[in-house]
Amino acid sequence: MSTSSTNNNSSTGAPRPGKASNEIFIGKKPLMTYVTATLVQLANEPTVLIKARGKSITRAVDVAQIIVKRMDTIGYKIGPIKLGSEQVTSEDGKVRNVSTIEVPISRTK
Repeated sequence: MSTSSTNNNSSTGAPRPGKASNEIFIGKKPLMTYVTATLVQLANEPTVLIKARGKSITRAVDVAQIIVKRMDTIGYKIGPIKLGSEQVTSEDGKVRNVSTIEVPISRTK
């Protein structure tokens, strides 16, 4: 039963709360997982936003470069990159700044 309810949500295109349908959040999964997810989204959306923070920023840059450099026959381009920081409270109660990046990728055609 839970599988059908998940399929209903994805078929209606209803995004999760706080997440747009064209956003890919980079974490600790293998690199090609994010490349594949981004390419699938680019098939449906004109622009996909790759987001990462902290140590995952390098992986986000790698994902963007793989898509643009290795898929250049299809024609993707990187838009204006946004850099920033967020204040995060750690487990021991300290507030610290964590760097963030947003890389938009779009089809050129």
